[in-house]
Amino acid sequence: MPYAVIARYRVAPHDAGLVRRTLLEMRERTLEEPANLAYIVHVDPAEENVFTLYEQYTDQAGFEAHKQTPHFTEHVLGTIFPKLTDRTVTFLDVL
Repeated sequence: MPYAVIARYRVAPHDAGLVRRTLLEMRERTLEEPANLAYIVHVDPAEENVFTLYEQYTDQAGFEAHKQTPHFTEHVLGTIFPKLTDRTVTFLDVL
């Protein structure tokens, strides 16, 4: 069953450019993963320091494998997470 992740990230306004570039790099790398079905990056037009990600994988194991990739470690854990001022994540089974 496909597995979806919706993540909402808020960063300080001065970090928005760096996080935006990093998320777009993550999109390119993640779309190459065999279990990835979608990786869509959204920005709030009223608050350009608020990002929403919609990710979809073939299954939960595919998402867990995504979290073990070098690009997740480098970009998400190393660059994005230290800049977050708020984060919410929702995990969903796709019907």
